[in-house]
Amino acid sequence: MSVVISLTDIRRVFTMGDQQFEALKGVSFDVSSGEFVAIMGASGSGKSTSMNILGCLDLPTSGRYLLDGIDVGGMTTNQLADIRNKKLGFVFQGFNLLARTPAVENVELPLVYAGLASKDRRKKAMMAMEQVGLSGKENNHSGQLSGGQQQRVAIARALVNDPAVILADEPTGNLDSTTTEEIMGLFTSLNRQGITIIMVTHEHDVAAYAGRQITFKDGRIISDTQTIHTGKTA
Repeated sequence: MSVVISLTDIRRVFTMGDQQFEALKGVSFDVSSGEFVAIMGASGSGKSTSMNILGCLDLPTSGRYLLDGIDVGGMTTNQLADIRNKKLGFVFQGFNLLARTPAVENVELPLVYAGLASKDRRKKAMMAMEQVGLSGKENNHSGQLSGGQQQRVAIARALVNDPAVILADEPTGNLDSTTTEEIMGLFTSLNRQGITIIMVTHEHDVAAYAGRQITFKDGRIISDTQTIHTGKTA
């Protein structure tokens, strides 16, 4: 399998006044195509900083980050935005949907930014909604959808551009336990279809759905383990 994420000796230093804080202290790991990885750690461990770098929302102070073979170091803000839209799909704890916009139009947003024609956008968005089990909900607004359905819309939006990697940041943080199982079952199903997923979570039962767990502490990786999947499929 090809390597889609490669971090080499990543360091991130934040300057606050006359003080410096090293959030990442030489982090290195690769993620191969088709992996499902959970990134774990307590608050302040460095997992969120890592996710921001993986998502091209921040750049490391030093080190090398290759995303699907492309070195993102030294990219301009516009170049980072472009590679984010082409190579990454994002799923957030708070869903981040446009409230007064039909679900299918929320799913289309990455394709709008990519400049795809309206007809082609709609076709791809409808396919993504079917993929996450939301056929028939295309014209529903957020207020007409449950929390689990809203997160499915967000997952469809992350899928619609055929990204190299889906980044999920605490994707079940706003969901009850039953809906959490459903959403994690969906992620498992998508991963079994070959989709690469990297998920930040502080919940061990959620991380157990991933085939690999990387744990951070004080800006460093303290464990990187493979596990046998125990979750349910959607």
